[in-house]
Amino acid sequence: MSTVAVIDYGSSNLRSVVKALETVAGDRHQVVVAEDAATVANADRVVFPGQGAIGGCMTRLVDHGLVDVIRECARTRPFFGICLGLQSLVTHSAEDGGTDCLNLFPGEVRRFPDNPPPAADGSPRKIPHMGWNQVKWTRAHPVTHGIASDTRFYFVHSYYVVPQDPALTLGYTDYIQPFTAALASGYVIATQFHPEKSAHAGLKLLENFLSWNPTAA
Repeated sequence: MSTVAVIDYGSSNLRSVVKALETVAGDRHQVVVAEDAATVANADRVVFPGQGAIGGCMTRLVDHGLVDVIRECARTRPFFGICLGLQSLVTHSAEDGGTDCLNLFPGEVRRFPDNPPPAADGSPRKIPHMGWNQVKWTRAHPVTHGIASDTRFYFVHSYYVVPQDPALTLGYTDYIQPFTAALASGYVIATQFHPEKSAHAGLKLLENFLSWNPTAA
């Protein structure tokens, strides 16, 4: 039985993520909540959920001694970042007056503009972007197998990722402007949306992740 570590850095609400993973894990995977570097380092797969602000997230990662192990795991085993867990992977975020992130992928995190114009149908577009929205895949990937492009997933965010290399984008969503909703490279897949809150499609994504073997790809 393989181990799936869900990183707990002291801020995330992990209950829904753990429950969703346990729903699709069956008897093949053991899901554990990991607060320390050793537990994360010994896991076969890693899930990094995040919520709140990036400044507090990065401070807690440093305080918990998790920065180096996250970087190492993202290079060596299947790794899933969710929401702030995606934003933390790039170089720098505009949030909290400017915050250096993990710098696994060159890029930045920007805030949606204040007072955006209404949508084409006249409906208001508010910040944070909250609710269900379509994700268009840019290419095939084992973790998105069986999930159609334009499937709706659940979002809650005010900031979005701009990778320096557009080829990193696995899926994008149009809200105020097109933005990266999913990123994939090597052992990493990360989403701005919350698969654990995205009903059947989100569970399918997590199920695919648990079966994904990037070393065999």
